[in-house]
Amino acid sequence: MTTPPSFRKVNPADSPVMFLAMTSDTHPLSVVDEYTETMLAQRISTISGVAQVQVYGAQKYAVRVQLDPNLLAARGVSLEDVSQAISSGNVNLPTGTLYGSERAYTIEANGQLADAAAYRPIIVAYRNGAPIRLNELGRVIDSVQTDKVAAWFNDKRGILLAILRQPGTNTIELAEAVRNLLPGFQEQLPAGMKLELLFDRSQSIRESVDDVEFTLLLALALVVMVIFLFLRTLSATLIPSLALPLSIVGTFAAMSLFGYSLDTLSLMALTLCVGFVVDDAIVVLENISRHMEVGKTALQASLDGAREIGFTVVSMTVSLIAVFIPILFMGGILGRLLHEFAVTIMVAVLVSGFVSLTLTPMLCSRMLKPHGGGRFHHLTERFFVGWRDLYDESLKWVLRHQRVTLIGFIILTVMTGWLFTSMPMGFLPDDDTGQLFAFTEAAQDISFDAMVEKQQQAAAIIAADPNVAATMSFIGANGSSQSLNVGRIFSRLKPRSERESVPKIIAELRPQLEKITGLKVFLQNIPVIRIGGRLTKSQYQYTIQDADIGELYGWAPRLTEQLAKAPGFQDVTSDLQLNLPKIQVEIDRNKASVLGVSPQAIENTLYNAYGSRQVSTIYTSTNEYWVIMELLPEFQLDPGALGSLYIRSSNGALVPLNAVASISHSVGPLSIAHQGQLPAVTISFNLQPGVALSDAITTLEEIKAQLRIPDTVIGSFQGEAQAFQSSLSGMGLLLLASVVVIYLVLGILYESFIHPLTILSGLPTAGLGALLTLLVFRVDLDIYGFVGVIMLVGLVMKNAIMMIDFALDAQRTQGMAPADAIYQACIVRFRPIMMTTMAALFGTLPIALGLGAGAESRQPMGLTVVGGLAVSQLLTLYFTPAIYLYLDRFSSSSKPRLIAVTT
Repeated sequence: MTTPPSFRKVNPADSPVMFLAMTSDTHPLSVVDEYTETMLAQRISTISGVAQVQVYGAQKYAVRVQLDPNLLAARGVSLEDVSQAISSGNVNLPTGTLYGSERAYTIEANGQLADAAAYRPIIVAYRNGAPIRLNELGRVIDSVQTDKVAAWFNDKRGILLAILRQPGTNTIELAEAVRNLLPGFQEQLPAGMKLELLFDRSQSIRESVDDVEFTLLLALALVVMVIFLFLRTLSATLIPSLALPLSIVGTFAAMSLFGYSLDTLSLMALTLCVGFVVDDAIVVLENISRHMEVGKTALQASLDGAREIGFTVVSMTVSLIAVFIPILFMGGILGRLLHEFAVTIMVAVLVSGFVSLTLTPMLCSRMLKPHGGGRFHHLTERFFVGWRDLYDESLKWVLRHQRVTLIGFIILTVMTGWLFTSMPMGFLPDDDTGQLFAFTEAAQDISFDAMVEKQQQAAAIIAADPNVAATMSFIGANGSSQSLNVGRIFSRLKPRSERESVPKIIAELRPQLEKITGLKVFLQNIPVIRIGGRLTKSQYQYTIQDADIGELYGWAPRLTEQLAKAPGFQDVTSDLQLNLPKIQVEIDRNKASVLGVSPQAIENTLYNAYGSRQVSTIYTSTNEYWVIMELLPEFQLDPGALGSLYIRSSNGALVPLNAVASISHSVGPLSIAHQGQLPAVTISFNLQPGVALSDAITTLEEIKAQLRIPDTVIGSFQGEAQAFQSSLSGMGLLLLASVVVIYLVLGILYESFIHPLTILSGLPTAGLGALLTLLVFRVDLDIYGFVGVIMLVGLVMKNAIMMIDFALDAQRTQGMAPADAIYQACIVRFRPIMMTTMAALFGTLPIALGLGAGAESRQPMGLTVVGGLAVSQLLTLYFTPAIYLYLDRFSSSSKPRLIAVTT
């Protein structure tokens, strides 16, 4: 059974799946609200996967009794008398049944009053034998339950409805279910009432998935092109190319078994896999081709080549899988984000390794032919031979100058470490999902009508922007907004091809909105993933707490002021509002006691006058409605009107309020926030374009130290900033754990403590290339970029494995000297290394270009992989042989000492 959602409760951490708007040119808003909440929201709540339905701008029908205090005093009637008269005049009680000898009769009475017209004749009291009716003391009108809230769709008043999904629910399926419901519901609406779809989050998800699928196909085409350029025959190109669809189909089967969905993260994992799932097949194919070049038949070459390269393929496959093992055991936001991503890659690599050791040799034995003598082949062969000869000569120079090479390696390693510590770091990239959100804030003492005027000015400016397709706006003290001076504006942007980027739109709108006098507008790019924290006016939050509320309220404005002046910060504000004007009613208890007036009677009178008090309820077959009592609006404008209030004393006399109380003016907090049972103030801020979150956190800590804020004031980041802080150590440990796991796996495979270090020696150059690429393109190192660095660990290691495995085999089976063995390994493995690297690089290039919907999150990962591969490919071809020789000499010199110790 589906649990009905709570309609008016707002969870700030959730992001609505859809926004709907109900408007009408011919019906009052109370009728629109009736159809929205009672009918539409109830139907949507029955859809599987709906967690909550939020209604904004609710205008539920109510009867308002608005009284004139002067008329009340003149007739000798108190507000309490009116309340009791309304309550007793509108009743809906069981009246019983008559059981006759033949029939039974249900007794019904007309005690229930249904509308304002029925309430006007109610007799409140008798004076001089004449009745005083309710309509003689003011006016009774058909109104709404909450008249201090308002919502607009574009420039039209309406009721807005937001739909939130349950965790784990498929957004596209839920959106489809809601869409299928809307046409039938629209047909049932009265003429003149219109239901419109403002926003559908599934559309941006579809666009993002479509772009990832295109990127996947483009990467597939580029990889096949690279294979063809190196192998230059269709039959040879087809063999490793078949590993791609088979690996992807096998990965889909495993994803279905694990219950994974086809989302942007899993598709991004598959796109990254395109570049290196063919690596194993390329290595096997190239080795078989090399055996055929010495005159062996295709069958014999396939058997010998696969046998010779089998251990190398197993080593590369197992090592690349091992890179992602630590991710599977991660907790927190990093673990939840990357778990499915890691499993997808691990499965794809495992399937590709199996295909390369089974299908690839079989296809080679049947389809592989000796290279032809075509013109294209001879032309490209000269190019490849010249390329290899150039590497041959430069490698000889490097091996003759090993000390210089080692010094260069050490320098680059130090540079990599320095870059990691000084690199601007972010958490999650700002995806462009086609949405724009704005908080509006006015003076704390602003009236509702004035707030409506300023809110409409801001909404009109945003709606007039050519990049905006539709806008909804709402104000009022309900839901997550507990104050009248705060409003919100949500905008759906036009398709990406027809507009600017969200940061550019914000930059264009900000100066226009700053011209609105008395209103601050805080624009936000809505994140795809909202992580904890409160719904604040800016993206990042910092909360300070103190048991001493005076000290807390003293330091919070000073810290906010200094942050607003700091470079890199913008839209700095806080939820501390201390200047709300208040009317203080000081009760003189001695006078009140003498006159027979209790404090309870005084406060009840004030509530009856100004609290929009519900004094009765109208029950219908489908709903219930309030009867609200208050003073006429003109008596709610001036604090001086309090003097005209009269309280019924215990002896029946009417006592004026100013006879038992004094009235004074003061200011106080609009609200007091708490966190962990302590008073708290949350400071929120945005960052200027190009400013990294890591730099902003450092600046904030420096400002705190400069202000010398006492230790009793506890400060902590919230939401995304807090998750970023915890992820900093988590990402470093993740990288370290990946390296340790690979070292252990390689140590087991090669039965050596030394050779795994040789294989891992390419990591510093890969990290250097990745970080330099991010710096060049001015992209922060965020979570996705860090995952790209982890992937580099596996990719760079595969190239080293091909060289080291060949050299070790040459030393063991042919008795070659270490220098000759590693030299021969570099030359023989040069072509497969270049093929696999170029395939991985071109397979990742579409991601690095950052094109299409959701590309902002994919681009850092693509840039790190492309940049790291390009630099490491150039440098490891020289560093790895030199380090191999150094470590081999170290291993040989340490063996006698180890033997001596053991004996």
